[in-house]
Amino acid sequence: MIQRYLKRLIISNREAILTQVLSIKGLMQLLMKPQNTNERWTKEERKEIKRHLKNVAKIIPAIAIFCLPGGSFLLPILAEVLDRRKTRRLQKRTAGDVH
Repeated sequence: MIQRYLKRLIISNREAILTQVLSIKGLMQLLMKPQNTNERWTKEERKEIKRHLKNVAKIIPAIAIFCLPGGSFLLPILAEVLDRRKTRRLQKRTAGDVH
């Protein structure tokens, strides 16, 4: 239930969140690390992500949940929603299936 609510919250603020995340050098690559490399974030990387998200939360309060204790466990949800390639991957698969 919380996961669905959180996804809706992020999706409704997706463009603003994406703009802010992209404005911070290296943050998007760090957020996408597990999806791109199948590696987990290190403790230091989680701290860095939370530090950046605290700054983003000043502009977009919906991000504040990731800064709370235990909020780093929800980071994969943020990465999933912000993954811009997801629809492209699905379109490529669909186009490949049609041929």
